Amino acid sequence: MQKDVVIRQARESDLPALIAIFASDAVGGHGDTTDSDAYEDYLKAFTAIDLSPNERLFVAERGGEVVGTFQIMFNRTLTGRGGLSMVIEAVQTRADTRGKGIGAMMIDYAVSEARRRGCRLVQLTSNMARQDAHRFYERLGFAKSHFGFKMKL
Repeated sequence: MQKDVVIRQARESDLPALIAIFASDAVGGHGDTTDSDAYEDYLKAFTAIDLSPNERLFVAERGGEVVGTFQIMFNRTLTGRGGLSMVIEAVQTRADTRGKGIGAMMIDYAVSEARRRGCRLVQLTSNMARQDAHRFYERLGFAKSHFGFKMKL
């Protein structure tokens, strides 16, 4: 584990670093870009997440630099007797910091927050092409249990 890494809620000033991490992801296919014309889109999304009582965006920071990020969302459903679940999304570490335990720290932080909030379940999805990520999540105690489907609009 990285003793010099701090997990904290993201701030608007973190946006350039977060955008750079997402834009450098060749597998995700989300269309992220560091083009300044897109900044307003990221700012609107950040503001909506920041204002939501059921969403939180976090960063992993080392030496004053953002080296990773993840987002959590809380969802209550009637299934599971009305249980609360957490969804972890957009887990990314900066390419030059992978394999250093930062991802595990971020997931541990998220799971601890789920326990604190009384969640019955933590779930996440991962691109089928990310075989290394799948092994990582399984090593942390996640099990492949469902197929996911998406429809781009």
